[in-house]
Amino acid sequence: MEPAQAQAPSLAEARPHPVREELPQLLKLSGPVVLSRLGIMAMGLTDAIVVGQYSAIELGYHALGWAPTSVVLTAVVGLLTGIQVMTARRIGEGRRDQTGAVLRRGLSYSLWLGIASMIILMVAGPPFMHVIRLEQDLADGASRALMVFALSLPGYAISVAASFWLEGQSRPGPAAIAMWAANIVNLGFNLLLVPGTFGLPALGAVGGAWSTFAARTFLAAAMLIYIARMPEARTVGVFRKPDRDKAAEAEQRRIGYGAGASNFFEVASFASMNVIAGWLGGMAVAAWAIVLNVAAIVFMVPLGLATGAAVLVGSAYGARDARGVNRAGAVSFGITAVFGIAVTLVVWPAAGLIARGYTTEAATLALAIPALALSAAMYFPDALQVVAAQALRARGDVWLPTYTHLASYIVLMAPLAWWLAIPMGQGVNGIAWAVVIASIVSAVLLLGRFWMLARRDRRQL
Repeated sequence: MEPAQAQAPSLAEARPHPVREELPQLLKLSGPVVLSRLGIMAMGLTDAIVVGQYSAIELGYHALGWAPTSVVLTAVVGLLTGIQVMTARRIGEGRRDQTGAVLRRGLSYSLWLGIASMIILMVAGPPFMHVIRLEQDLADGASRALMVFALSLPGYAISVAASFWLEGQSRPGPAAIAMWAANIVNLGFNLLLVPGTFGLPALGAVGGAWSTFAARTFLAAAMLIYIARMPEARTVGVFRKPDRDKAAEAEQRRIGYGAGASNFFEVASFASMNVIAGWLGGMAVAAWAIVLNVAAIVFMVPLGLATGAAVLVGSAYGARDARGVNRAGAVSFGITAVFGIAVTLVVWPAAGLIARGYTTEAATLALAIPALALSAAMYFPDALQVVAAQALRARGDVWLPTYTHLASYIVLMAPLAWWLAIPMGQGVNGIAWAVVIASIVSAVLLLGRFWMLARRDRRQL
């Protein structure tokens, strides 16, 4: 009996502590993604601060001009996720020499998506701004910025395709470095064009849009040059025209459909908040732009955690390890919850200080500060819902998150924001309340779905 007892593992050895096992992997996977995605938001933050310091009215033009392009851009990013997945899949199959074909298909796809998006926005964007009952000056100013933002979409789509390919190659570092270099380019052009320096005319919101165009063009060029100069570029087929493979092409596109639709619904609903703010007036648009910009920056951390969660949950689910699926989900949700609470406790009391970093105009601050403090209640549920959505996709539930986002953010949030902001007279605070409520609903639905599927899988596996 003694030898058997000596060899028997303890309970702790048989069941490794979930944090000790899962947390380091989660942070390792999420870190590079967070850094790269923060670079994306830093570009928007730079635009908002420079334009906002120049003029709150111009910040309103900038925010409204950006809103439609952000919807299209985010949908395009979702549609291109197949590049990352197919690249990793080819490597896992031992066919690294075929990853160049994935890149070439992705670049072609991204170019067509970028050009189509640009044309649609340039043709339909200005009329749209003038039929949604904005003030004439607000619609005209937003249209001018929108036209320039639209020009930058082909370059940005190409840069996303290249970045996803490098991430699929487990080389996210160059993409992150290029993104932060593009931020320097963006800042330089903003300081030059927005207020008008060295004798140049002050362009305001349009100058911010041209700065974004310059930065995105630089980013696309930098990514393509880096890939072309990779020592293994020829080995993996970057310069070799691939054989036509309709099945592989269709699969690469199909992977992105669910994410693209989900991104579209969520971002479209948030863009509609700019429209509702526009109905309240130019100052309300500027105030909401501050609230939304801060929320978008905070969102980048849960987005990185969501990537790590998807890998951990997907790995455990593929191994038919029900306990592993539950453990990976629990750790991911737990870390996300800690982050959500922490950032809420930072932004809520510092709302005034943060808002003053965007503008010094008293009328805008009077609207922005209370709305920013209120919107801090959104960070906790919003972080949880994005991580839960990715965890669900990782375990094969691709379309449920899309339906949930449609219900929470389109069906619920948009009309609720209008009702609270205008008929109920709560203004920008009403918009913030609608976002908080919709995020809570989305988080509850997605976490509930994960829990239900985990219970089912535990019985079946």
